Amino acid sequence: MGVIKLKNIKVFSYHGCLDEEGKIGSDYRVDLKVHADLSHSAKTDKLSDTVDYVHLNKIVKEEMAIRSKLLENVAERILNRIMDELIMVQKARVEVSKINPPIGGNVAMVTVSRTKTR
Repeated sequence: MGVIKLKNIKVFSYHGCLDEEGKIGSDYRVDLKVHADLSHSAKTDKLSDTVDYVHLNKIVKEEMAIRSKLLENVAERILNRIMDELIMVQKARVEVSKINPPIGGNVAMVTVSRTKTR
């Protein structure tokens, strides 16, 4: 088993329960960690034998572009697409963070973490 991580994917999006969040948007950070058997690709040196991190990044960006009220919903959609589209992935963990959330305090970010296993 091996691990591929994408750290600090920066995205501007419009998630949130408040109407203002849907209009003005906010900065988000996404961290992704997937587990897969990478032993074959380590020997063959072929992209077709591994989990393509370009594909992972594309999934994150596309799902982050779809407005949701809750970060939990965005995280779930990301995980579902990873499991549907990348059969080699056995386990995936995603963290979706809203930078400077509008919660009436000095909070750097709010993060929702979700994990899915085959």
